[in-house]
Amino acid sequence: MGIFGWGKDETAAAADRTAGRVQEAARSGNAASALERARAVDEGGLSGAATRLLERLLDVGIDGRGPFASARAVADRALADAGGDPEEAIRSVQRAHRRLGAAGGFVTGLGGFFTMPVALPANVLEFYLLGTRMTAATARLRGYDIDQPQVRSAVLLTLAGADSDDLLKKAGVFAAGGRLTSVALERLPAPALMVLNKAIAFRLLGRLGSGVIAKLGRAVPVVGGLVGGGVDVYLLGRIATQAVEEFPRRTPTDRGGMGGPSGAPDVTGGAAAGGR
Repeated sequence: MGIFGWGKDETAAAADRTAGRVQEAARSGNAASALERARAVDEGGLSGAATRLLERLLDVGIDGRGPFASARAVADRALADAGGDPEEAIRSVQRAHRRLGAAGGFVTGLGGFFTMPVALPANVLEFYLLGTRMTAATARLRGYDIDQPQVRSAVLLTLAGADSDDLLKKAGVFAAGGRLTSVALERLPAPALMVLNKAIAFRLLGRLGSGVIAKLGRAVPVVGGLVGGGVDVYLLGRIATQAVEEFPRRTPTDRGGMGGPSGAPDVTGGAAAGGR
């Protein structure tokens, strides 16, 4: 049983059942009914938790809300500060998010066992919001249109890490060359992407409840802060590495489904005029 009330086996089973419905949704052509099927895979609290997590990651982690800047704004500001060099901008984005992860992990781990029931779920959500924004900003700086549903699904798959290949197989989507970005090139229709996203959310919930983030000494006051900050930095670094691998640089000539003119920065030269 995880800290959120669900064990990893339970969330994995829900993810597998949902992924198995991706091709059915692709054939249905009905976004509304597909979304309802995705929500109804597990009618208990687990399904609602997955839906809420998914909405937070997409609406806040990518699009931003309040003081939490959008991935677009973060990417454009970094590109401007880097003088138009997208690779330096990516390194800057990664450094900034690792610093934020270290600070969040340290603060929420300070209280140890007594504050863990409240602090740990908050830190876990913050961690995945940071990971989502960092990955989406990397994709944008590599020439991808992060407003496209296919790219947003690829961002979520990057967060799933080692689980992503298994989910894609169960969904009947085979990654060409091992890259998750092939999901976008496959042009899965919106109903199928909705179901795939829900499956990813189930897997992420399983990680939140029983993964390494919830352990490693956080029950010890003060020491827990140091451990928590270090763990978050390490795991964000792994996500950053995978994001760079999964979103290879695209040029204007090969921006088909995943790149495109919808506000994407020109990564071939010249600073973007964006910002916060």
